[in-house]
Amino acid sequence: MTYTIQPDLEPFPDALTQSGSTRPGFATRAVRTGHRRTHEGEHGEPIFTTSSFVFDSAAEAAARFSGESPGNIYSRFTNPTVRAFEERLAALEGSESCVATASGMAAILAVCMGLLQTGDHLVASRSLFGSTTLLFNKYLSRFGIGTSYCDLSDLAAWDAAIGPQTRLLFCETPSNPITEMVDLRTLAELAHRRNCLLVVDNCFCTPALQRPLELGADLVIHSATKYLDGQGRCVGGAVLGDRKRVGEEVYGVLRTAGPTLSPFNAWVFLKGLETLELRMAAHSQGAAGLADWLAAQPGVAHVYYPGRADHPQHHLVGVQQRGGGGIVAFDVHGGRPGAWGVIDATRLLSITANLGDTKTTITHPASTTHGRLTPEQRAASGIGEGLIRVAVGLECLVDIQADLARGLALLPGQ
Repeated sequence: MTYTIQPDLEPFPDALTQSGSTRPGFATRAVRTGHRRTHEGEHGEPIFTTSSFVFDSAAEAAARFSGESPGNIYSRFTNPTVRAFEERLAALEGSESCVATASGMAAILAVCMGLLQTGDHLVASRSLFGSTTLLFNKYLSRFGIGTSYCDLSDLAAWDAAIGPQTRLLFCETPSNPITEMVDLRTLAELAHRRNCLLVVDNCFCTPALQRPLELGADLVIHSATKYLDGQGRCVGGAVLGDRKRVGEEVYGVLRTAGPTLSPFNAWVFLKGLETLELRMAAHSQGAAGLADWLAAQPGVAHVYYPGRADHPQHHLVGVQQRGGGGIVAFDVHGGRPGAWGVIDATRLLSITANLGDTKTTITHPASTTHGRLTPEQRAASGIGEGLIRVAVGLECLVDIQADLARGLALLPGQ
């Protein structure tokens, strides 16, 4: 099964373009947006490795600090390289504002600190990254912010979970690790009807495959560590949305609390965005092929991949996603011993919990990414002891299959 990425011809804000064109495609934005050449006339984006910036006068310094005059102040919250990454990602997601952060988790924390207060309530999907669940349950609860959970695809459950104090809904779609999906347009309509914001973690798809803001979401979260980088080099995150909530409230958290993205990491992400569309198409194509192959293996009990017709939300691929993405999860016979046996038998795949890399990675979610959740929480999220997650990289598909076949041959039922 092959997915073709359609050219993006939607307009984007004129302030984010250097060429003056109002309708550049996605790939053009990914390569050209955000770079303001200095007096040196450089072709590539520079890295501004400086902690502070110099002012021409005391009056200019005062005007910058007060906000009366725009410009750089201190790299905790103003840096030209970081700004270039923010503008480029905003152009790809179609947002007014972007705030880059030190990690994806820092992005989620900045949203919660910027938009919630004591007594507020949020509703989240059960199928979240384990650290996100812990952030909500262990840390936000200390400040009097409550969280309720519901099945991601059950819109009636979302509606029932919303109460008078609910301020925002939070979801990942597709989810980590079993790639469950939700109808974003309908969920956004529900959120707004109940006077809530919809926050979407778009890590698995990136704007190359899915743009939640176009479907009605209010804010988008990214772990730039994953596909935006694409080669597993740096850690970072981002929040995207409107000028008020993101450009003022979330930015205010960054300026004061300092979960800051480094200029070097921002530069790496800038270069990653240049190839994002090509990589996501290749990841999707490889994952689709691997999912079909896994479904035919006797030791595999079930395959989770949005691009397959047997996925419960397959109908949303092509409606809100431009491909199935690069993540494949599958249950094997034999529980944890069986899953660990498959993982340990690999020689090519990287045993690591990271994803979005050119190198294919493999992990056992129940003991790694979601290992700090209780068995009951994992079961409610569909994460069994026999579940394996593969983030398909850019190697030859036959080599990935051959590496997995070694361990699959050891499973019960062969």
